[in-house]
Amino acid sequence: MSAGPLAVSYVLPLKAAAEVTDLDDQLRELAATVEVLVIDGSDPPVFERHHLRWARWVRHLPVDPDLVTPMGKVGGVLTGLRHASFDAVVIADDDVRWTADLIAEAVDRLDGAAVVRPQNWFDPTPWHARWDTGRILLNRAAGGDWPGTLVVDRRALAATGGYDGSVLFENLELVRTVRAAGGREHLALDLLVPRTPPTTAQFLDQRVRQAYDELARPWRRGVFLAVLRVAVAGGRRAVAAMAVASVVLAEVGRRRGGGRRGGPAPAALWAPVGVAGRAVSSWVAVAGGARRGGGRCRAPGLRRAAASG
Repeated sequence: MSAGPLAVSYVLPLKAAAEVTDLDDQLRELAATVEVLVIDGSDPPVFERHHLRWARWVRHLPVDPDLVTPMGKVGGVLTGLRHASFDAVVIADDDVRWTADLIAEAVDRLDGAAVVRPQNWFDPTPWHARWDTGRILLNRAAGGDWPGTLVVDRRALAATGGYDGSVLFENLELVRTVRAAGGREHLALDLLVPRTPPTTAQFLDQRVRQAYDELARPWRRGVFLAVLRVAVAGGRRAVAAMAVASVVLAEVGRRRGGGRRGGPAPAALWAPVGVAGRAVSSWVAVAGGARRGGGRCRAPGLRRAAASG
């Protein structure tokens, strides 16, 4: 349990098309224990409305002009790190629901590490969140999932001079940058942080864009591209075998590092759907649709997923 204020800065990079009204309670609760910085890249009218809502609890700031990046989130993160009062920094998307106790536990894991990668689980779990939970479990079995949040030692990242703001897979880019400079990543499989699911429309819109991220991890892209080939060539038996294998692997991921707390047993049964969806979207990405989807969803003009590593 946390006891009193923590020497932690919480950085929330934000860019909204319309006023965000569902963060008030989250920000107020966090601000009672940690320093909260909302780095807001929204257009001026939206920024002003946010300022009226949140400035009493948090430090609500625009992105520093010299830190504006094509991937806007990176500029927000770098601005937050510049203005943060503490070296222990939580970076989180607006759908991540940290609590003071979870932050205290995460900062303990930062001791000796440059970056901590926790794991997300969805709450609540509509059908598309269960679909995505199957993907999360598979990722947990194969090197850990990539959440919408990281905990970093600001000094380690500052020593690198920052990270590339012209890639789509920005969290992977941050971690690879820190590791390349000699910093250690701590994969915290048992540190489960709740996350609210996207809307159904957002979920569907993310399918191809997330497949494009796999360009930064060629072996994973190769696996998903091969799945569709094997399914077509091998017929029903091949499809059944791959479905069973994916369920078994997802269950391994669910059991790793106390993951059962973040997903009930039936969650692994969604793994075949997740594999099939990623296989199809990977072929769309290769065909060039991901580039248009990636630009539309997050940052026009971006063509790289992340640096090789």
